[in-house]
Amino acid sequence: MKKHWLMVLLLMMTMLMVACNSDKSKDRSSGDDTKGSSEEGGTIKIGVLASLTGALESYGKQTQRGFDLGIDYATGGTMEVNGKKIEIVYEDTETKPEVAVQKATKLLEDDKVDFLVGSSSSGDTLAVLPLAEEYQKIMVVEPAVADSITGTDFNKYIFRTGRNSSQDAYAAAAAIAGKGVKIATFAPDYSFGWDGVKAFKTAAEKLGAEIVLEEYADPAATDFTSNLQKVIDAKPDYLFVVWAGANSPWNQIADLKIQEKGIKISTGAPDIIALKFMNPLIGMEGFSVYYHTLPQNDVNKWLVEEHKKRFNEVPDLFTPGGMSAAISIVDALKKSNGDTDADKLIGIMEGMTFETPKGKMTFRKEDHQALQSMYSIRLEKQEGVDYPVPVLIRELSPDETAPPVMK
Repeated sequence: MKKHWLMVLLLMMTMLMVACNSDKSKDRSSGDDTKGSSEEGGTIKIGVLASLTGALESYGKQTQRGFDLGIDYATGGTMEVNGKKIEIVYEDTETKPEVAVQKATKLLEDDKVDFLVGSSSSGDTLAVLPLAEEYQKIMVVEPAVADSITGTDFNKYIFRTGRNSSQDAYAAAAAIAGKGVKIATFAPDYSFGWDGVKAFKTAAEKLGAEIVLEEYADPAATDFTSNLQKVIDAKPDYLFVVWAGANSPWNQIADLKIQEKGIKISTGAPDIIALKFMNPLIGMEGFSVYYHTLPQNDVNKWLVEEHKKRFNEVPDLFTPGGMSAAISIVDALKKSNGDTDADKLIGIMEGMTFETPKGKMTFRKEDHQALQSMYSIRLEKQEGVDYPVPVLIRELSPDETAPPVMK
């Protein structure tokens, strides 16, 4: 009898040891999965932060459409890389930095995303950058433009397909600045506006221009009369405007007859909604980040045709940016054989060149800023179009608009 119970006890202990070892193996396996794997099967999750409501809603939706199209294009319609399905999770930041942090944390902790993308606002994006470093996840910034994103607030997990304020500034200054030219600037009073004016001032002064006034306005304001009166009083040759959002100042610039007072207006050609308010600026020379007729390449041709099919309209200002961000991620994953390990991807993406609707982009190794083409344009009236159309004067190469390394 004693031998019988001894045998039972030994059997139970053996089974318990096997079970414990099995649990430990499962724990180790689960831990390894969090570091990324190149094996086929499974899902790659991408969390996209965008202003899907609020003042920058149109920008967020353009990014969303572009990103969806970009994943489709880059994967040949399969929506997978190396046998892994790609899943996209969108979150609305509401253009509020505190909400952006909450949504990013949710994507990283609850959804377990492998990548972050976004956001429409520089303020939102700057608030989220430390989370990419904390969770060791690649974040592709699109379309936020603040120089500090790839400058003073840079960390190695940040890559930006969107252009930065300095790239805008180099293009803008080339259009109007010169020796003895007096320029006033007008911009929203937050990081997007500050960085835009700072970069433009640096570029314009190098060309010999004088900045006679820097005027900033509440980004949520709808009445800019007092701000624009200061511009009139300063008597510049040009007013250079940096603006984003639906509450643009163009109507009030027209109402105050600023151009009739001998002050020429210059700015970046914005999205189509904002172009509809720029009829008073026909003939203006400035720059464009993108307009669907400007780039001549196969990727842009596909984007325009596919966008018309799906949405019955042409792609807008930030649509190609969303597409470029998606293409950059898929191209990196193809090179890593589907491995989502951030350190491996950093080594791949630094210096990586990829095809986009704006032509070739390259992630500069020093600061991960994508060098890209910009466009010198003139606003012209075209028959059948109810807004001034950006017409190409010349394409500005990635080398011409390359910003200084500021990190």
